[in-house]
Formats: sequence, structure tokens, C-alpha cells
Amino acid sequence: MALYRDEGIVLRTHKLGESDRIVVLLTAGRGKVRAVAKGVRRASSRLGGRLEPGGHLALLLHEGRELHVVTQAEAIEPFGELRADLVRLRDALALLEAVDQVAREGEADPRLYAMLLRALRTLVAHPAPLLVAGFYWKLLALEGVAPGVTECARCGASAAEVDLVAFDPSEGASCRGCAPGGGGRRAVTPEALGVVAAILGGDLAGALSTPPGPLATEVTDLATRALEGHLERRLRVPRLLERSVARLAVP
Repeated sequence: MALYRDEGIVLRTHKLGESDRIVVLLTAGRGKVRAVAKGVRRASSRLGGRLEPGGHLALLLHEGRELHVVTQAEAIEPFGELRADLVRLRDALALLEAVDQVAREGEADPRLYAMLLRALRTLVAHPAPLLVAGFYWKLLALEGVAPGVTECARCGASAAEVDLVAFDPSEGASCRGCAPGGGGRRAVTPEALGVVAAILGGDLAGALSTPPGPLATEVTDLATRALEGHLERRLRVPRLLERSVARLAVP
């Protein structure tokens, strides 16, 4: 097995046997990598506390045919703040899950790696209600599948010409005349489409200043539905949060 160095971000982990752990990493040089961290669940392990989701690490690995082996892991940015705050932790797990779904094993993607690292740093320094939604929209743009939100997906009329009143994850926004209902369409407000347009147009910083409230909730819901439509599967973290909120709302 070849020995190599890389840096990476832990996307998720799960147990293997009595003392080992499978670690899924997004690495700078090799894209998504699945590796075994041997003995890390023992109390004496020096690696266990470093290989936590969201950790940014300098790594030494043995390349294996299916699973690589973590030999060394040194913290570059442990991002301990993410695990000390439940809101930050939830948002971090949402970012990591999304990247885990789109990253390809063995294929380096410097833009995706840099985007995730920036998002985690922002989450530590300046958490915002729309950070996860903004990341989802940027991720869809990176994948080349961001739905259109500034003109009708059916007739092509711009938002300046007609009212865009519906949104479909697979098509984008549509005007009143082209949105009779059905399919995956859902009513949408012009304000929400305006925030999404700002994010996709390069004004993410402005969008992140959106305060918590109905507008932030709507933009986040649209982003989640759009990303799930692209992935053709439901995301676990946002849906777990929805169920938790629903349970709390029951008197």
C-alpha cells in the first residue's frame, strides 16, 4: 500500500468492530475517501478525539484497494465550537451531509473542498439563519443544476415582466399563467426568490444578513427541496429537525 499525505475534512464516521471506526473524508487531493481508523474507540487512542465530523485535519494515510488506513491525523482547525453549540452542530451536520452526497470518491474537487471549508469557518465565526440554505444553493450552482429564479421556466418571461408565484425543484420558478398547480410546484413569494437570486448572483454576504423569520424559513425550505430533487433522495439532517420541531409544537 502506498503512503501519502493530504488534508481533509471529516464528513461522517461509523463504528467498525469493537475498537475501529470508518471515517469518510473530503480530502483536498483525492476527493471523497473512505478510511479505517484502527483502535480509535479505545480510551488510550490519540486519534479518536480528532476524527470527529467537521474536523479539518492534516493526514497521513495508507492507500488501500477499497478502504484507506489513517496512520496519523493532526488538527489544522478542530472546529470545536461546532460541537459546543447545538445550533452550530446542526448546521455543520447539514453541510457535511450535503457534501457527502455530492462528492465523488477518488475525484478531487478543489472548489467543493474550499467551499465547505469556508462555510465551516463562517459557521464558527458568524452563524446565520441562511448559512445552510446559501450553501445548498451554491452547491447546486457548482453542480450546474441550480433552478432558475429570475424568469419563468416555461414561458421565459422575466420577474420584471410577470409575477413569479410558484417554484418546482426540477424546473425553477414559474409565473401565474404557467403554474396551474400539480407536480412538485409550490407557492413562493417574490421576496424569497429575490434572496435566492442574490445568493446565486454572488451576493451571499447580503443574503446572510437576512434575520430569522418566515423569509429565512421559506428560502431554506426551497433550498432543501431543490437539493433533494437533484440528489433524488431526502436529506436526513433537515428532515430530522423538521420532525423535532413538529413534536415540540404538539400541545
